[in-house]
Amino acid sequence: MSAGTKRLLVIGHDYLATSGAIEGRFAERGYEVESIRVVPSDRFDDPGVDVDFPDPRDYDAVLVLGARWGVDGDEVASWVKPELELLHTADEADVPVLGICFGGQMLAQAHGGSVGRSPVPEIGPHVVSGEPAVAGIWTQWHYDRFVPPADATVIGVNAAAPQAFVLRRNLAVQFHPEVDADSVAAWMADGGAADARDQGLDPDVLLDHIRSLDDDIRVRAAALADYFLDVVAVGR
Repeated sequence: MSAGTKRLLVIGHDYLATSGAIEGRFAERGYEVESIRVVPSDRFDDPGVDVDFPDPRDYDAVLVLGARWGVDGDEVASWVKPELELLHTADEADVPVLGICFGGQMLAQAHGGSVGRSPVPEIGPHVVSGEPAVAGIWTQWHYDRFVPPADATVIGVNAAAPQAFVLRRNLAVQFHPEVDADSVAAWMADGGAADARDQGLDPDVLLDHIRSLDDDIRVRAAALADYFLDVVAVGR
């Protein structure tokens, strides 16, 4: 790990990826943030890019964000494999990793769990039960779900899917603590409105609901980042 200024590597996978209040809390805690985007905007229709990922051992923590593609998709195999190797390297070096949605699924896949189609897609705010750091209403947007590794500790669940697990210095969450109404509005404009309607949801009502939660979510997202840094990252 680095000496002096703490460094956070943020791995985003598409142009809609945002780290929002989670990244903000890392910055407040003294982290210098370095971000990479895996798939350029001109390759979204052909996302099988070759990526030279940074060495996670050069950082004090890694944040892996969501993605529009599935972990097992053939179209993204060119970069999913090296990203899984990055997660293995981070784990072996005790570099803490926080994975969100697709990022959480990647942690499951990397460490002996699995990812599969969820029988109940979750679009919009849904309740999560579990440890105080993850319990409450969070915005969701997923069709797949992870099966945690056998040696992981599940700390969050709901009826649709496992929602959070801890494994050594890794924290995986299925929900999106980093997003607010503005970021979801961008998702809506990029096909998300159709996703919502397919689930019988009114996009405008859904967005209003998410906006009503924004202030509370920002506070709880900061608390979740604190839990990651103060409990998971130090191996408590």
